[in-house]
Amino acid sequence: MKFYIGIDLGGTNVRTLLVDENGNSYSEVKDVTEREKGPDYVFSKIVRQIESLDTTACGGLSGVEGIGIGVPGPVDTVHGVMIMATNLPGFENYPICQKLADRFNLPTFIDNDANVAGLAEAILGAGKGYPIVYYVTISTGIGGALVVDGRLVSGGRGHAGEIGNIIVKNNGYKYGGLNPGAAEGEASGTAITRKGKELLGEDVVKHAGNVFELAAQGNVTAQGIVDEVISEWATLFANIAHTVDPYVFVVGGGVMKSKEYFFDRLVEQFNAKIHVGMRGHIQFLAPKIEDCGAIGAAMLPMSRLK
Repeated sequence: MKFYIGIDLGGTNVRTLLVDENGNSYSEVKDVTEREKGPDYVFSKIVRQIESLDTTACGGLSGVEGIGIGVPGPVDTVHGVMIMATNLPGFENYPICQKLADRFNLPTFIDNDANVAGLAEAILGAGKGYPIVYYVTISTGIGGALVVDGRLVSGGRGHAGEIGNIIVKNNGYKYGGLNPGAAEGEASGTAITRKGKELLGEDVVKHAGNVFELAAQGNVTAQGIVDEVISEWATLFANIAHTVDPYVFVVGGGVMKSKEYFFDRLVEQFNAKIHVGMRGHIQFLAPKIEDCGAIGAAMLPMSRLK
């Protein structure tokens, strides 16, 4: 049995797990990130977490094969650094992989949190056994991950899977640094909530699920929002499908809590927007792994050290 360390480094919390090759967790250490104290402080905290793990199952840290880190934002996977670190100020180009590798004498890898979640689903979860898996998360934002033969495809600069910037509506809403009409600005959970509050009222809509519920109850305005979003999702998935032709899409994220209101329609519209020869062949699956952040990070060294 081989063992790996997975680190889920977020702006609020940082978690470190000892995981085996089947995704079983043996020990966990969690703490607040305290990002305002800077990257060196956070790095020291991660070191303490690794040293605090109960590594009895693998005979100590010497029995660990490697370390993986999942972080928010795009990553330069070649040099092992974050390219953007909006939620982790000071971590842009911070050599966290090299510092951990030097400290523990273990190969260390880093990737985007959506990518590592997709890797977990492809290796251990809903996508297990499929040669090409595309993972999509629709939540506060929209992210994706392409996994081929158990390895992430991160691209030349770590931006592969940044599907939230794909345009799904001409001259649409401009969100942050994304394109006008980008999927994240038009069809993320945040976008659905924004549209609902604007058209239905802030006292009526607290989250995206409210919009789907109102649409199901016959509210015409809510139905218009949902119809537009489903069409935009179908366009997004069709664009991905025509590029990589995956065997399956694994679709996760908070919006999937409302899937009963839209999932069948999404699949139907997706199939209407792709080539005839592709229709009915690409499955849409729900995730199977609840804790795919740190576990997915632990799968990074497993997939890269094959």
